[in-house]
Amino acid sequence: MRAPSITWFAVAFAALLLALPMMAQNDSHQPDRQALVGILHKVQDAINAQDVDGILAQMSADCTVTWWNAEISRGHDDIRAYYRRMMIDPGRLITKYTTQAKLGAHARFLGSGGDVAVADGSMEDEFFPVVRGSFMLNSRWSATVAKSGGEWKIVNLHLSSNVFTNSLTAELMRALGYAGGAGLVVGGLAGWLIGRRRKSRLV
Repeated sequence: MRAPSITWFAVAFAALLLALPMMAQNDSHQPDRQALVGILHKVQDAINAQDVDGILAQMSADCTVTWWNAEISRGHDDIRAYYRRMMIDPGRLITKYTTQAKLGAHARFLGSGGDVAVADGSMEDEFFPVVRGSFMLNSRWSATVAKSGGEWKIVNLHLSSNVFTNSLTAELMRALGYAGGAGLVVGGLAGWLIGRRRKSRLV
């Protein structure tokens, strides 16, 4: 009796595996998903090439971006101004920024026509500040993308990172540890010197 049950299970499992590609092929949003992945790659390539125009080409004219420092830019002019202030103009904070972006879960399509999509994922960033060496930062991103005239554009982009546990806070904690250790050594040495002076006066 056991052999038929095993055979039946094997047939059912094989049928399930065969159904998975069919489900992907029957996804009515499959072309849209490919277009969204293309946008992700184009934005990543433009960031790594320090090409702000390439970034803006994937955004709607009224796109809103919330940056890591919680500053908000609305529209191409604001986004371009932020980019220039941070990376190009005198007083800039960084000279270069690169990233490797990944898509998280599959995008969700909203609205009766499915012409709005919400997606999120992760980023491995490297910043090159003006005043110090480069540092790595693991970030998260979420985006709302809308389809207009048959073309997908980012209408909202939100960037964030863990403010409690990241490479900068770890570096700060190490620096505080070193400073605390140095303070103990200096304090101990100062106490020893003061003690010796007092003894010498008593003698």
